[in-house]
Amino acid sequence: MNKIYLLLISLAGFTSLANAQKGSVSGAINAQNKPVEAASVGLLLARDSSVVQKIASDKIGNFLFEKIKSGKYLVAIQSVGYQKYYSNQFELNEKQNSYKLPGISLEAAAQKLGDVVVTSKKPEIEQKLDKTVVNVDASPSNVGLNALEVLEKSPGITLDKDGNISLKGRGGVTVMIDGRPTYMSATDLVNFLKNLPSTSLDQIEIMSNPSSKYDAAGNSGIINIKTKKSKIRGLNASVTVGGGIGMGIAEAAPKTNNSLNLNYRTGKWNFFGNYSYAYNKNPRKLELTRKFRDLSTNAVTTIFQQETNMDSKYESHNYKAGADYFMNKKTTIGFVYSGYYNPGKTRTDGVTNIMDADAKLQNQTVVTNDETMLWKGNSFNFNLRQLFDTTGTELNVDVDVVGYNSTKTQDFRNIFYDNSHHVISPDELLKGDLPSDINIYSAKADFTHPFKKDWKLETGVKSSYVKTDNDAKYFDFQSGDWRLNTNRSNHFIYKENINAAYVNLAKEFSKKWNAQVGVRMENTNADGNQVTTGQTFKRNYTQLFPTAFIGYNINDKNQLGFNYGRRIQRPNYEDMNPFYYFLDKYTYQVGNPYLQPQFSQNVELNHIYRNMITTGVSYSKTTDIILDVLSQVDSTKTTFINKRNVAKSSSWTINTNINAPIKKWWRLNLYAQFNYSTFNGLVNGEDLNVSGSGFVVNASNQFQLPKGLGFEINGFFRSRTLQGTLVSQPMGAVNIGVSKQILKNKGTIRLNVRDVLGIQNFRGYSRYQNIDLNIKNQWNSRVITASFTYRFSKGQAGNQSQRRRGGAGDEQNRVGGGGGN
Repeated sequence: MNKIYLLLISLAGFTSLANAQKGSVSGAINAQNKPVEAASVGLLLARDSSVVQKIASDKIGNFLFEKIKSGKYLVAIQSVGYQKYYSNQFELNEKQNSYKLPGISLEAAAQKLGDVVVTSKKPEIEQKLDKTVVNVDASPSNVGLNALEVLEKSPGITLDKDGNISLKGRGGVTVMIDGRPTYMSATDLVNFLKNLPSTSLDQIEIMSNPSSKYDAAGNSGIINIKTKKSKIRGLNASVTVGGGIGMGIAEAAPKTNNSLNLNYRTGKWNFFGNYSYAYNKNPRKLELTRKFRDLSTNAVTTIFQQETNMDSKYESHNYKAGADYFMNKKTTIGFVYSGYYNPGKTRTDGVTNIMDADAKLQNQTVVTNDETMLWKGNSFNFNLRQLFDTTGTELNVDVDVVGYNSTKTQDFRNIFYDNSHHVISPDELLKGDLPSDINIYSAKADFTHPFKKDWKLETGVKSSYVKTDNDAKYFDFQSGDWRLNTNRSNHFIYKENINAAYVNLAKEFSKKWNAQVGVRMENTNADGNQVTTGQTFKRNYTQLFPTAFIGYNINDKNQLGFNYGRRIQRPNYEDMNPFYYFLDKYTYQVGNPYLQPQFSQNVELNHIYRNMITTGVSYSKTTDIILDVLSQVDSTKTTFINKRNVAKSSSWTINTNINAPIKKWWRLNLYAQFNYSTFNGLVNGEDLNVSGSGFVVNASNQFQLPKGLGFEINGFFRSRTLQGTLVSQPMGAVNIGVSKQILKNKGTIRLNVRDVLGIQNFRGYSRYQNIDLNIKNQWNSRVITASFTYRFSKGQAGNQSQRRRGGAGDEQNRVGGGGGN
């Protein structure tokens, strides 16, 4: 549904422009009483500064835009040696279809190009027709954060106890980096985002309803994280150094975030690269209380109180390098390499107090676990953009080769005591060796062709091949030697090929009405092989995913949009891997190789008022929904979690987003969402019928003060929420940030305090069948960070080099590969 929203709303944007009255915009450019020849003049839409046309001034400094449709615009002018010029906003309409700008006089830039620093003031949140855009650097409180923490602050996004991402109350979000899917499992995607510093981020695009052009995967839409890449000719760079300290449940924990961004553009070449390093020490405390009951009387027989303290230390190295070559005005080719190297280790100390029904201690189990991890990833992208004419006919081609590797070792020791703390049985020792390899190959081509009478065709094809190889081995220490535990070990190989084709057709019927319809076909071929047991499976299916949009422009201030779409959510590769992951002797997680994809149908109605207030109502129905299911083995007092297709669900959501200036120096962004969900199905052979409602409020206040000083206070609150069989209790946080421009605006100092009140922690419970579980998860949520950024450039503003989206769409979002929390 969310992907449809993107497509449909974007259509509303370009269709409303296409239907407008045609006119002209002109002007004359001077500097020091002399005309300026060959200045770059851009006509921009006032609502979002997108470029409508771009021309050069003539020999006497004049320029003329013709056949311009009704709407609100502004003009941007650039010329070597002069400061960039922006006009005031103006409007073309039926009464005034031409506009001549008053005398334009450019101001000289600094004499030394090395002193030229190109900066721009953007709002933290931009509400566009097809998406919500978060400008990361615009918020002082983003300093020192990682990508996951920035997402948590963003409108409509919520995180569960494990950091899994939901959009507008629904899970199954596809996360992209620079338009390319991450191919990561949920767990490893969370770890990766926790180790991606905010200093590497440019924008976050939130698209709740993309079109058929995008992969059909993802119940609730796409989040596209754009990394930094400059648009300036010549050499330019930025360097950020920062550090912080986390406080809360344990001793102060140090953190650091550092990054370097470089760009060099000359002639037909544009070279770019960046590197970031982060270190994060983060203690966590997990408390579980489980009650075991007599199935016939429902009386409590045993109580388990588990407290687990985890001390994690992670490093992350993220790097990217690439080049664009502008062969001519119509043809551009590009190459991008990106990778990461993220080592980490976690020390776990846990105590399980086993008590009787009266909460009297019977015996105790103490567990220690030393875990080392290493995530590595490399990806290569080749891309081509071919323009055929000036009307917008173009072809885009992407070829991606991606490889991920992770290694994880575990060293468990369980010690057993009675209620007097005397050892009652020999220690249990367990070692785990959990390597994983994932290789992905993807190619796609997208073609766009506008026709006469406001028709537009988009079509394309894509094919991907993925192979995952997971060989998990566990060893018990018996009779003085380590011996393979065949019951817990498993070697699983999974292969998947997806072939897709799509077509979108858009039409502007009048000045007020526009529409788009599309359909995507995806053919899936999957092959699973449990090498250890010899079990195999094959799956082959072809599905159609239609999308539709109707847009209606009531007037200049009000727009309506209605959209529909069908989506698919395939299981993550890790979730299908049937190996065991242990928290302690009594608690573990296991994969499910027999997971089936879930399908959803989504409908949404939106209203936009003056491009400042967006209100929406949506409905989603999902079948074969994939949920985390807790199961309990009463005889051994063990609890494990795995994902299953257990139910169908329906969800109603009402949301509104206000992004408006209160004063010239004060901007407010307020997002509010109400959600009601139901789940109906079978869990462990018994009926599951649950429902619940919840709401989320996310507010940000930004203040621009004199002398380059900025201040921000923001926060969020999430009410009690139903997540399948788990109920999460209310949670929130308040953050503050301060920034100061220095060194003639080439430097920025930022200070941020996250979770000022120290109240952000997870609490929840699950009670159904024989499950009675309470959860509390705490971490050092109050974090104080400071950073310094220095920017320099030696050059001039130029045309934007193409930022590659890549073609490895949904696949990269289903893999894994980051450091930890």
